[in-house]
Amino acid sequence: MLTEKKQIMVYVFKTTVDSKSKLESATEILDKILPQAKWNFDLEDCDNILRIESEAEISELLLQNDIFDCIELQ
Repeated sequence: MLTEKKQIMVYVFKTTVDSKSKLESATEILDKILPQAKWNFDLEDCDNILRIESEAEISELLLQNDIFDCIELQ
């Protein structure tokens, strides 16, 4: 029997996470709404990039959270 392998999608967002306190708050949100995803922030980038690898679709909760704004980059 062959197991179906899910495709991992990579999402890249410009964010307003620009401080340690915002990063800590963002970590709580991301761990809660994307528990199976791998993600990281690049706060040295001028756009404070958030990169997410996930088999699941990115939740609208991420885009509508109260801690930080994010815009998906193409």
